[in-house]
Amino acid sequence: MKIAVVGTGYVGLVTGTCFAESGNQVTCIDIDTAKVEKMKNGHVPIYEPGLEILFERNTKQGRLHFTTNLADGVKDAQIIFLALPTPPGADGSADLSFVLKVAADLSGIITDYKVIVDKSTVPVGTAEKVANVLKEKLSPTLFDVVSNPEFLREGVAVDDFMKPDRVVIGTSSEKAKNLMNQLYEPFVRQGNPIIFMDERSAEMTKYAANSYLASRISFMNEIANLCELLGADVDMVRKGMGSDSRIGKRFLFPGVGYGGSCFPKDVQALAKTAQENLYDFKILNAVMQVNDLQKEILSTKIIKYFDGNLVNKTIAIWGLAFKPNTDDIREAPALTIIEKLLAQGAKIKAYDPEAMENVKKIFGDRIVFCANEYQALEGADALAIITEWNEFRTPDFKRIQQLLKNNAIFDGRNIYDVNMMQEMGFHYDSIGR
Repeated sequence: MKIAVVGTGYVGLVTGTCFAESGNQVTCIDIDTAKVEKMKNGHVPIYEPGLEILFERNTKQGRLHFTTNLADGVKDAQIIFLALPTPPGADGSADLSFVLKVAADLSGIITDYKVIVDKSTVPVGTAEKVANVLKEKLSPTLFDVVSNPEFLREGVAVDDFMKPDRVVIGTSSEKAKNLMNQLYEPFVRQGNPIIFMDERSAEMTKYAANSYLASRISFMNEIANLCELLGADVDMVRKGMGSDSRIGKRFLFPGVGYGGSCFPKDVQALAKTAQENLYDFKILNAVMQVNDLQKEILSTKIIKYFDGNLVNKTIAIWGLAFKPNTDDIREAPALTIIEKLLAQGAKIKAYDPEAMENVKKIFGDRIVFCANEYQALEGADALAIITEWNEFRTPDFKRIQQLLKNNAIFDGRNIYDVNMMQEMGFHYDSIGR
């Protein structure tokens, strides 16, 4: 099939590349001329494990193309995916201006039947808004608008796309349904479902799923905080809970809060939708409040350790991305933690395998960026672990002791054993243990 993908962020580029990998002809469209030129020259603009291999293969084999020209990009496409930013506004609602602008542009371009797919995470009712914009210039017989929310986890997005747990498609059109089924059928050969529903239910499904997962994280962080007060071990509690088949093991790891491109803005957007419909979504509001407070837990522990005086203290930071295996720092807890430490007079030396260039755009020379994790420890008074990259899991602890002025580690992801750290003589402060 011939596919167009408008927008080449995480979702758009993964979507386009993976569709090309299954044999489709895909054109990715972006207004960023420099970015498109880099992609044409074989450069992948984001860090996502496994993506570069597929990207290189499909560009070389002529299935994956890039352009800044919307008309050229969609001309022969049967299906057009809108993978555009929907950032949160000041009030938490999703900004649909990019989506609706492209819909308006498409209304002046389309001359034959096409399926327009909302791949971006969008509020309930967006498919109707897109359709209404298209109808201003187009006959309804020339298009169908479909909601097809993505469920990609950064760091494993390629695997998630190629082997999805489920594919959710919202459409009331049999013609669109048949085309979307044909497109996705190669990805569900092992029996995972393609679930068809109405457009509004599909839009709600994405928000409901992410908000529920965010709720689990905030709930577990609250349990961890209570465990510290009561002298319980949240790791044991987590294992006891996760073994219950009604609960399951995933998203029960406490830490310094959730971040990234999905959970924060999706929870905010759903809460805003509830507010607009005069519904007090108490659980969701609490989820956001807990997450905001949780991002300050680690910095509070560090300030307490130094008796409230961080002036001329140097804190080494391991991990800046909101999670491992990505360079994404959107709503990353590290940003909040660093800001609070800087405000207290601390100096920061930071290391992250992938995210440092993005963080430099925010902090500039206010913090020191290091070539590796051990360089960050040189002359530091304490270490704070914020992102659980694999390379941090089994470090050289003797080297850490030699480099740190104090044997103090503040672990925001609980990656080390408490007893082992105590036996080695560290002041080791983690979450809920």
